[in-house]
Amino acid sequence: MIILNLKREKGIVIRKIIIGVMGGGENVNTGDYEDARHLGSLIAREGWILLNGGRASGIMEASARGAKENGGLTIGILPGTDAGWASKYIDIPVLTGAGLARNYINVLTSKVVVAFHGRTGTISEIALALNIGKKVISLNFDLGPLFKKYEEDKQLIYAKQPEEVIVLIRRILKSDFDKEVKKYV
Repeated sequence: MIILNLKREKGIVIRKIIIGVMGGGENVNTGDYEDARHLGSLIAREGWILLNGGRASGIMEASARGAKENGGLTIGILPGTDAGWASKYIDIPVLTGAGLARNYINVLTSKVVVAFHGRTGTISEIALALNIGKKVISLNFDLGPLFKKYEEDKQLIYAKQPEEVIVLIRRILKSDFDKEVKKYV
């Protein structure tokens, strides 16, 4: 499920968009940390829900922190069964006990995946997302020729700034909405 039911209004279910932010938990440079924090703040200002790996480190901590500092709602999909691993900026820690298999939950639950620099866990999330047809926006993380086909198909998009990521997400959401409307018109 890519959206979270929040409330009913006049018989209509109002849903919020969930944006996944993936990236390294260790050895994160200051620039990436600040970009992740800023992106989290922008996601919150859009009224979207931020989802990440939930841990109290690296891109996960930074993006959740930015969202919380701006009144956002955060979900953390944790690999283990101990909520103590969750960042203090995570509102809803989801304990999976699934280890790295939780990466699939991360990408399935996200409408759009944003990827920061990371190691094999982040790369697996990117590969899983692309494999199931999700759009992935890579923020200052050059993936080299391995994912070139997805870049050519415009499923993998590169961005340089958090603000650019938000513009790209809006375009993706509008395109998806337009496709849905065409089914009924």
